[in-house]
Amino acid sequence: MDLALLQALNAERLARRACVLVTDLQSGAQRLVREADVEGDELCDDLTRALRSGKGGTVGETIFLNVHLPPPRIVVIGAAHISQALAPMAALAGFDLEIIDPRSAFATPERFPNTRLEAEWPELVLRDRPLDSYCALVAVTHDPKIDDLPLIEALRAGCFYIGALGSRKTHAKRVERLVAAGIPEHKLARIEAPIGLDIGASTPAEIAVAILGSVIAAFRKRKMHAERRGEMEPS
Repeated sequence: MDLALLQALNAERLARRACVLVTDLQSGAQRLVREADVEGDELCDDLTRALRSGKGGTVGETIFLNVHLPPPRIVVIGAAHISQALAPMAALAGFDLEIIDPRSAFATPERFPNTRLEAEWPELVLRDRPLDSYCALVAVTHDPKIDDLPLIEALRAGCFYIGALGSRKTHAKRVERLVAAGIPEHKLARIEAPIGLDIGASTPAEIAVAILGSVIAAFRKRKMHAERRGEMEPS
């Protein structure tokens, strides 16, 4: 790989953008295809499948695709019992996970060993580590003062999954608040609430399983750049 190509690849990794290194096995020629450029590429269908699965491989007998995806990140708002169960499950499934909660009585290393933990207001943490399309946002505090802003940021960033704890009645009130904050109501349909797969979960651990199932499904079925761009355009 030549220096310019390596620098371009590292720049995409640093920016948490997906890309594919395309190699001609006969000539050795290589090129980098960014996710944002896949739509117009001659290998569009093959590149899209590779990016969705995260797996490279050969196309025909002469082309090899090497996929580079940002590590999927789960950002949990709320150091709740559900979060305690979700953290080790997410690690086993291959997700980076961090928990943000300004309530220092809940956000303690004793309750969350081996987990990235921020006992700060979400707006402060997300300012330094903003959300992106390879993030899942899971809001579980039940407190609008803590949950609402991250949900707005997740919608604006195009997170691949956005979920919020609460009943349908609670979510209806949440929708009213977010509409009042300037979010178009049709875009709020992206928020999964009640959160998680409908498996009849009742305990914190079962709810965590349901949430992780939703996150995995959303990641594997996520929209590509062109689809997200159309979804995020103002209407």
